[in-house]
Amino acid sequence: MLKINWITFLVSFLCCLSISAQTNHEKVSIIDALNAISKAHNITFNYKSDLLKNINVIPISSSISLKAKIKNLEQQTHLKFRKISDVVISITEMITVCGYVRDRLDNPLYGATINTKSNYAVTNEEGYFEIEIPSVDAILTIRFIGFKTIERQAKVFNLNSCESITLIEEAEVFSSVVLNGYIIKGIDKQRDGSIAIDYSKFTLLPGLIESDVLQTVQALPSVISVDETVSNINIRGGSNDQNLLLWDGIKMYQSSHFFGLISSFNPQMTQTATVINNGTDASYTDGVSGTIDMRSNKNIDSSFEGSFGLNLLNADLFLNLPIGEKSSVQIAGRKSIDELVRTPTYETYFKRVTQDTEIEENTTSVSNSNQSFDFYDTSLRWLYNPTNKDFIRLNFLLVHNDLTFDESALFNGIQETRESSISQKSISAGLNYKRQWNDNLSTVLNVYNTDYKLQAVNANIMAEQRFLQENIVSETSVKLEGFYTQNQWQFNLGYNFIESEITNLNDIDVPRFVRRDSEVLREQAVFAHAKFENENKNLSVKLGSRVNYIEKFDELIIEPRLSIRKALGHHFELEALGEFKHQNTSQIINFQNDFLGVEKRRWQLTDNDSIPIIKSKQASIGLLYKNKGWLLDVKGYYQNVDGVTTQSQSFTTKYEFEKEKGSYDVFGAEFLVRKSFYNFNTWLSYSYIKNDYTFKMLEEIEFPSNFDITHAFTLGGTYSNKSWNISAGLNYRVGKPTSIPILDNDVVNDAVNFNSANNERLKDYLRIDASALYKFRINRSLRSEVGVSAWNISDIKNPINNYYRIDDVDNAIKFTRYSLGITTNAVLRIYF
Repeated sequence: MLKINWITFLVSFLCCLSISAQTNHEKVSIIDALNAISKAHNITFNYKSDLLKNINVIPISSSISLKAKIKNLEQQTHLKFRKISDVVISITEMITVCGYVRDRLDNPLYGATINTKSNYAVTNEEGYFEIEIPSVDAILTIRFIGFKTIERQAKVFNLNSCESITLIEEAEVFSSVVLNGYIIKGIDKQRDGSIAIDYSKFTLLPGLIESDVLQTVQALPSVISVDETVSNINIRGGSNDQNLLLWDGIKMYQSSHFFGLISSFNPQMTQTATVINNGTDASYTDGVSGTIDMRSNKNIDSSFEGSFGLNLLNADLFLNLPIGEKSSVQIAGRKSIDELVRTPTYETYFKRVTQDTEIEENTTSVSNSNQSFDFYDTSLRWLYNPTNKDFIRLNFLLVHNDLTFDESALFNGIQETRESSISQKSISAGLNYKRQWNDNLSTVLNVYNTDYKLQAVNANIMAEQRFLQENIVSETSVKLEGFYTQNQWQFNLGYNFIESEITNLNDIDVPRFVRRDSEVLREQAVFAHAKFENENKNLSVKLGSRVNYIEKFDELIIEPRLSIRKALGHHFELEALGEFKHQNTSQIINFQNDFLGVEKRRWQLTDNDSIPIIKSKQASIGLLYKNKGWLLDVKGYYQNVDGVTTQSQSFTTKYEFEKEKGSYDVFGAEFLVRKSFYNFNTWLSYSYIKNDYTFKMLEEIEFPSNFDITHAFTLGGTYSNKSWNISAGLNYRVGKPTSIPILDNDVVNDAVNFNSANNERLKDYLRIDASALYKFRINRSLRSEVGVSAWNISDIKNPINNYYRIDDVDNAIKFTRYSLGITTNAVLRIYF
């Protein structure tokens, strides 16, 4: 029996060898196989002359379909067959490249992006990626925030295995990421406690289909907009004018389109945004509440690329135009589509902006018509690397909003019509020049000029009067910094000069009245900080100080800054942050009907008296836990801000017309829990803010702030894979404080008689949002995204503000402004 089994095995083995030898012997040139297919199906194959050299395949049965034959050839080779027409099929080489992206300590870099001209991929939690490329000559670009971008031809990789690719940290003073996917992919926490948003790996947040910077930051704990606008973001209880907004190092005084409802910063141009609410780098000034530092792509792309997008509010275009190997130009533009079609989304936004204003409804004897609104923004960047040590970036930004309407009335038996209008316009330009002297030393020069103008023309037909109002800001800044790195130490030393001019104009023709106030302020500062990070990267300390001198007031302001992070084992981290800051500009509201009731805030400079220099002190401590996809981040903080005025704090009820100065104190806590598993991210955040004013000259010396949102919750979830991003979430917070008139004694001496200041609250705020985005490839060179979103799905009528006016019979009449109702949007985007 044993002998028979061995004989059977030997015969079978020899038969297999014979069959294998016969099969190899019967392989034919792929060109012969293609000729046979061409003849059988009357088609033509297009390919490079040398592409099919020395490629042999097993002959294909003539009895199967054309589709099956092509699939068989693809399985036998690294070739890709694509149908061009009914009679033409193109053949290209398709290769899969894989690898692991890691840092120098062999830690995986989750969320790194790998791009070719026709495809892209993102690394997973192990740093792994794989991407299809058309040929071995294709260039792969590998990016990760805080690390040097590398470009390699595919032929450099070992195509037979998945090797590790090590990225080197930037030799600049940019904090490296300590936690990827803080809330969702693309939102990361850095070692200095700040939050970095990288839109190249960003997925999706509830209610959003565009990566709107100022909407995105509101996903973070203690970042809230009490009136649901991006032009009034409140960071840890501060007012919007206490936020520093930077675009490529340029300070921005205008942040929105549609007078607050969408950001004025083109999402296609903005690549990253960093949110800092404490422990600010000594190189920053202004922004006593927080800083939002937006940056565009700093790397030169060697290939032409672009995108076109269309949603129910605007259309946009982005182009990257390479100029040789050392230079490129980036152009982005966005414009409202109201002139072509007025969508339901546009109508909803317009009604939200103009509700309870002169634009929506005039007096009974005056009618409004021809209301039109237009907005656009344009950005232009020139990137130039004359040598491998010199990096020049020129930036230009133009933002414009324009609203017009006609007022008509019968005057002396004659129908008269006059146009009223309001416009906002910003023009900014900046130069950034970096010199990398050697591996340890670099210098950066940043120069910018920014101009902002808000203008309103109110035509009062019944009074035969024209009222012109203007608010103009012009600012120039020069900053020079030096960076030196040695072992685990980084040092930064710099000088900053800022000149600010702000002009306010009120011009009435009948009776003739003109008031023009113009102030100029110059400030100089020197700053320095040192950062230490040990070899294990479990301890990071950054200590710095900024010394400011305001020559007009002969005032010296010293501001220490501190950031400490210490890892406690593998899962816990402790952070402590502290800072002193100041700012010289603020926004005031003179009257509710300023600028036709739409954009009420005017920028103004400090006079160091009635309008003080705003100064803040803040300290916080936090504990972070991360393990197996779980994240728990808890922190508590205290902040004191001195030098605010009643006019800058958005009073609309009691103390609306007062002009006093004071301070506020904030005791706050933030809590975030997040769980990541597979393609899902879920999170719950909570913020507690106890925010109280102190105004010694008012009737009530201490009372709750207008931005005292004591409790706020956010619950959300996101699913993302290569094709889909789906997100839904809920936002809940208590209503903002307000004052109400005394019952049965609401008017005294022709003025509303209010009860205690901010002793009541508006109705609690609740909003449910959802959005979905589908990504797909049209062909080798085109890919696309389509998406839909729904804001406030349950259509809850959330009050966001109220005020009172006295009617003809001396009654206090309440007016309430409400948030957006259910609002849908859709987007189509094509990348080329």
